[in-house]
Amino acid sequence: MSEAHCQQQRIMLQNDLLLRTLRGEQTERTPVWMMRQAGRYLPDYMKLKEKYSFFERCQTPELAAEITIQPVEQVGVDAAILFSDILVVPQAMGLEVQMVEGKGPLLPDPIKNGTDLQRIQVPDVHEKLRYVFDALQLTKKELNGRVPLIGFAGAPWTILCYMVQGKGSKTFDEAKIFCYTQPDTAHRLLQMITDTTIAYLKAQAKAGADVIQLFDSWGGLLGPDDFENFSLQYMRQIVQALKEEVLTIIFAKGAWHSLQPMAATGAHGLGIDWCITPAMARQLAGDKVTLQGNYDPAKLLSPVPVIRKEVLQMLREFGGHRHIANLGHGILPNVPVDHARAFVDTVKEFSMVGSH
Repeated sequence: MSEAHCQQQRIMLQNDLLLRTLRGEQTERTPVWMMRQAGRYLPDYMKLKEKYSFFERCQTPELAAEITIQPVEQVGVDAAILFSDILVVPQAMGLEVQMVEGKGPLLPDPIKNGTDLQRIQVPDVHEKLRYVFDALQLTKKELNGRVPLIGFAGAPWTILCYMVQGKGSKTFDEAKIFCYTQPDTAHRLLQMITDTTIAYLKAQAKAGADVIQLFDSWGGLLGPDDFENFSLQYMRQIVQALKEEVLTIIFAKGAWHSLQPMAATGAHGLGIDWCITPAMARQLAGDKVTLQGNYDPAKLLSPVPVIRKEVLQMLREFGGHRHIANLGHGILPNVPVDHARAFVDTVKEFSMVGSH
């Protein structure tokens, strides 16, 4: 990333804690945001949900921008993350994606073999995903430099899971069997997803995303060798293509066994879940990368004094430097807003105390 671009970001942003932390600079306090912060636990979001379908909310830039900014104003996070979905990519590639209320995503005509690859293509992202870039530009304008804006995409392995399984799953056995029994077809599909994702994320950065996060939600379903083969080698391509243009974070839930090779991709940050200690994560990842995490989202349903106590403990364990406070997965829909706010406020207060 050019020095001029960094300079420009610094001038325009009133709060650039997240960016400085990702670059490895010493900061006055730990930045904080929460995965899935834009949406389901906020009462104002629920009102919009009653009026508009899921993809209407994603595809209408004004609605996406409004939802993206809600947690900045209501919870006080140090970054906004675009309200969108990882499944806009298979949609753009030509697969039908439905969001079924109470059940989650459904892809009624999934990929089963090599012949099925003829039904999809690497799209022109500017044509198929224009609404995402419009939403980013509008959000950037409305944020007016208050905080950085995060764009994102699903990692190729996670996207393949949905494209092959056709719906959510705890184990994605069908997706794994597809990869193990039809490896050539799997790698062709993964490369198509990767090429689409690189173009998509480059365009997000151009549209105003300050940081890009890759979500490998199902990376933890693979052992270390398969993770390298079916996931990490494709994430590595994406990070390589982006890292000079925009700050990058990889979050591969459950794949802590591969923190070392993930750190070696050159990503600026690595997300971790609550199943690994900060000390062990740091030991595996080394000290040249920022760690993000790792509070268990279910614990946000604890009483507020307990949340405060446990967040302070988490912050002490990370030791303050090169750490972004976050959850170890997305915020749950039934978390009270004041509990989310307690999480954010505790991080902000601790760091001010910690810097004296």
